[in-house]
Amino acid sequence: MSGLDPITLTVIQSGLQQVCNEMDLAFVRSAFSPVISEALDRSDGIYEKDSGELIAQGELGLPVFVGTMQFGTQCVIERAKDLKEGDLFIVNDPYLGGTHLMDVRFVKPFFYEGELFAWLANTGHWPDTGGAVPGGFSANATEVEQEGLRLPPVKLFKAGVMDEEILSIVLSNIRIADQRIGDIKAQAAALTVGEKRFTELIDRYGKETVLQAIRELKARAAQQMRARIQSIPDGIYQGSAFIDSDGVVDEALEISMKIRKQDTELYFDMSDSSPPCMGPMNSVIATTRSSIYLAIKHIFPEVPINAGTFEPLHIEDPEGTFLYARYPRPVSGCAAEVSQRIAEAVFSALVQAIPDQFFAAPAGTSGNFCLGGYDPKRERSYVMYVISGGGYGGNPKEDGLSNGCSTIGISKTTPIEVMEQYYPVLFEEYSLHEGSGGAGSRRGGFGVNYKVRLRRGSAKASMVMDHGRSGPLGALGGENGGVNRVLIERNGETYIPPHLSKDQNILIEEGDTIRVSTPGGGGYGNPFQRDPELVSRDVHRGYYSSEEAQARFGVVLNQDCSPDIDSTLKLRNS
Repeated sequence: MSGLDPITLTVIQSGLQQVCNEMDLAFVRSAFSPVISEALDRSDGIYEKDSGELIAQGELGLPVFVGTMQFGTQCVIERAKDLKEGDLFIVNDPYLGGTHLMDVRFVKPFFYEGELFAWLANTGHWPDTGGAVPGGFSANATEVEQEGLRLPPVKLFKAGVMDEEILSIVLSNIRIADQRIGDIKAQAAALTVGEKRFTELIDRYGKETVLQAIRELKARAAQQMRARIQSIPDGIYQGSAFIDSDGVVDEALEISMKIRKQDTELYFDMSDSSPPCMGPMNSVIATTRSSIYLAIKHIFPEVPINAGTFEPLHIEDPEGTFLYARYPRPVSGCAAEVSQRIAEAVFSALVQAIPDQFFAAPAGTSGNFCLGGYDPKRERSYVMYVISGGGYGGNPKEDGLSNGCSTIGISKTTPIEVMEQYYPVLFEEYSLHEGSGGAGSRRGGFGVNYKVRLRRGSAKASMVMDHGRSGPLGALGGENGGVNRVLIERNGETYIPPHLSKDQNILIEEGDTIRVSTPGGGGYGNPFQRDPELVSRDVHRGYYSSEEAQARFGVVLNQDCSPDIDSTLKLRNS
């Protein structure tokens, strides 16, 4: 144990967290793109100077970035030379500790009294980084070059001065470049805020005290995670999850998860998963590892986040599978979609071990939808990126949340009023996806429906979503949640993508509409054990029809939606 008193340790822990939170807020408040300023698709953190290990991350940062930013910082450290105060690296290479090309990382060495003390880093989702389709989510890509501009770690700022030549290369290879400069400056400014606040923290408590606190916080996080893992019975647990298709070959991809629990450690083996795929649903190893980290954090949310949290988690590299993508495999769907299937596979395995602490699978898709075109009224191009929520799974105590954020993050849907202000679109519907919650003693939450009409000009629509063939898994007898659906109305005809929820470059003209329905969460427990009064309430609210209530929950309702107890008991016992 350290010589720090508990109060000082707690204050420094909160101080480190506050540094990251202020970076997050500075980034959000100054970013131009709604996907960052409104949807909060970003994260900021502090990393160890030699190892690149996570020290602290903002409370509102995306969980999937917890691991990837650590790995990404390590890749920068390996390549960094001639560091000076004010240097700042830009990188989005997925194979160097990344996710997909749209998640652009800024990594900055932090100096205290002239010496390298730590690294500050953030990630922001840029609406476009070039490539075959506006927004970067190319559903049919067969190599990473089709997905956009790939940047290795290069110094965008040198001793505090932006390198205009590197900036010109970046802006010359992406769409709506004139709007990107605002995000670039916001992302860099957030790290400057972090420098100021971190310096103030060290000034107040002293360099050695802060370093001692960082070491102690890492040790305690590892200790707490091991204590939680110890509650799981020793044994081997197996689960699986499936991706609809890779967008090119119309066949499902399997994530086979084998978890061995021994003493206070967990060992993860995914070697029996599907081989690398042609389309963009390959996952780079940084994202694969981070997906397991976030899955365990979902199960044990009270454990604080830093590098120590991950020490008891031992992941065997799944080489030879689509979960260990190497260049030039396309990867645009890895962070937004594959990561959530990996988490589902972890949930599927461990629910057998600790069912009372568990939940059915959540919607498990970010609902990535991009619309890019030219607005003749404003005389400018645009790329609209939509993230949509879905249902959470039921759990032993309550029904799942409706329209919750994705498994991998706290990103929220950009308010439709903002999107209608920025882009030439009209949202004609935004509603609950009724009936999509999986039946169970605790039902799943509901997804959402939205319908968007192009008001003027022409555009191209692309989407990389999932759970279009099978819904999120139910648990302990609960039903699966409802599936994702995409319908496009063009000239009075309905178009359904061949891969159901993946397609690209669909030409949209003025007046055409796109309708999306997101998945509901899985149900938890036997549906026939659900309280008839709760089923009655759900039908009264329009969540299910009377026919669905009888078929899915075994509850017979009277005309006023009240349960017919005698008929219900007879049906359930038959």
